[in-house]
Amino acid sequence: MPIKYDKMLKIFEEKQITAYTMRINNVIGQATYRKILEGGHIDTRSIAKLCSFLNCQPGDILEYVPDDEEK
Repeated sequence: MPIKYDKMLKIFEEKQITAYTMRINNVIGQATYRKILEGGHIDTRSIAKLCSFLNCQPGDILEYVPDDEEK
């Protein structure tokens, strides 16, 4: 998938944010957290909630990296 969550995962690690943290703060659910870890698709509502929680812009947590087929 051309959207990479490496920046977000680094922030999670630095701030010790876990799936539990996300759930108790009502940011995203367990399934969405798992999708981020696995590099799956998440919707724009989840991205908006994450940006609000982390006080950042989408570009701070997501990166577009074209697949070989898209180049």
